[in-house]
Amino acid sequence: MVVSELGTGRASVSAPAGRIPPQVVWHDLECGGYRADLPLWRELAQRSGDPVLDAGAGAGRVSLDLARAGHAVTALDLDPILLATLGERAAGLAIETVCADARSFALDRRDFGACLMPMQTIQLLGGAAGRLAFLRHAREHVRPGGVIACAILSALEPFDCSDGAPGPAAERAHVDGLLYLSRATRVSELAHTVVIERERRVIGDRPDAPGGPAERVRRPDGRPERDLIELDRVSARELEREGREAGLDPLGRREVPATDEHVGSVVVVLGV
Repeated sequence: MVVSELGTGRASVSAPAGRIPPQVVWHDLECGGYRADLPLWRELAQRSGDPVLDAGAGAGRVSLDLARAGHAVTALDLDPILLATLGERAAGLAIETVCADARSFALDRRDFGACLMPMQTIQLLGGAAGRLAFLRHAREHVRPGGVIACAILSALEPFDCSDGAPGPAAERAHVDGLLYLSRATRVSELAHTVVIERERRVIGDRPDAPGGPAERVRRPDGRPERDLIELDRVSARELEREGREAGLDPLGRREVPATDEHVGSVVVVLGV
């Protein structure tokens, strides 16, 4: 799975009518519009050469951008519905999709020039053991001289508006005759995790219409649904140490600055 960059609520998305699964809508709404990191992934792919492995590809935000730039991409994710959507969107592009866990994947080819893990996916792998498992598997699939690059959160400003206090505006998407709303309501830094909480709503004109699009979502009446993401806390120094344990060489760090809509991140680059 992929976790979105934490947004401030200014983004909006429109999509053509069709049977779009709700998880795809939420994925697109909450992270699909993020573009601040794309130049860095293109730079790393260009420098390392094809093919490129996009680990935690989701519905294809990075994979599609790289393929449109002329790269051959393998998109790996644990969610088959997101990958199916990626496959539809990739028609005519050099993208192969693989449904697998980033901590245990085994692919036929072992000659990737780069393995990229954007959007803090490395912080969703269940702590140090999960990160180390991913790094070891990635190392087995990247050729000598290639790179493994992982994005982690940079500094956060915790907040809590879950009690109704003013906070970020909701991001919104009109899809299949429904209005999807997502609003960040709380960010908390705990001892070992960062907790990001969102309030999701789906609003339809006729939520009880038989066979209508509203039946494809659980709550088309505007009642809020709580979505919670817990990211493992990890520093760039810790990730570099884990990389050394996996047999990789730290090659430096790159900053992706914050934007008006999204927090910044640090990309740790490791060499094979």
